[in-house]
Amino acid sequence: MPMADLVYQHVMRDLKTRIRHGEFKTKKLPDERSLSESYQVSRSTIKRAMGVLVDQGIIFKKRGSGTFINPLYLKDQSAFRYEGKNLGITDSFQIDGERPKIKLLDYQVIRATPELQQDLFLKEDEFVYQIKRLRSVDDQPVIIETGYIPIKIVPTLTAEVVQSSIFNYIQEAQGRAVNKSFLSIRAQPSNAEDQDLLALAPNEPVGVMEGIFFLDDGTPFEVSNMHLHYKYLKYGTFVNLNED
Repeated sequence: MPMADLVYQHVMRDLKTRIRHGEFKTKKLPDERSLSESYQVSRSTIKRAMGVLVDQGIIFKKRGSGTFINPLYLKDQSAFRYEGKNLGITDSFQIDGERPKIKLLDYQVIRATPELQQDLFLKEDEFVYQIKRLRSVDDQPVIIETGYIPIKIVPTLTAEVVQSSIFNYIQEAQGRAVNKSFLSIRAQPSNAEDQDLLALAPNEPVGVMEGIFFLDDGTPFEVSNMHLHYKYLKYGTFVNLNED
């Protein structure tokens, strides 16, 4: 990872920690020049770190007045979990500071189906990894995740790697990030597998998230289907219609 990326991410995470700890009593952040001096980094680094926090909805800029903390973030930080460049569950899905534990249920190579060929821009003779994992937090099963990733994008993916963050692996191995996605979210009656793996009663529903994740150059990276325990199905979004 380039050194510049490490510096701006450090600043971004430190600012987020300071915000969580209530350091900015007036809910207003220092200006970019003051932050540049206190962190001893360039103004461009501060601008980049602040830009990520704005994109995440954690802070907002009020023209002529400065930069302020989003009060909704202070009320419910669990709705603002994305860190750094990646949109991975390992980075984003945390409960009371706990990171998910991963149990590998299935890992194999299959020929891409017509639907996967369409979604991942593959040819008929191309193959994908089929990866099925169970994520738990504090011994509570939370997500059954089935993902399909083209072999040609990550030929070095192994069973050992997929038992941790795949998105972080591709960033470290190739310097590429998964930073865009299209997701649909719904609830439906749980099936037998949901009830078994997520400890649901037959009359309890399951949350379903389906979508495609994209690399920073626009390449479709993964088609994913996630079944979530309904107690943890919570979705927050930040919309900005005014791009500067």
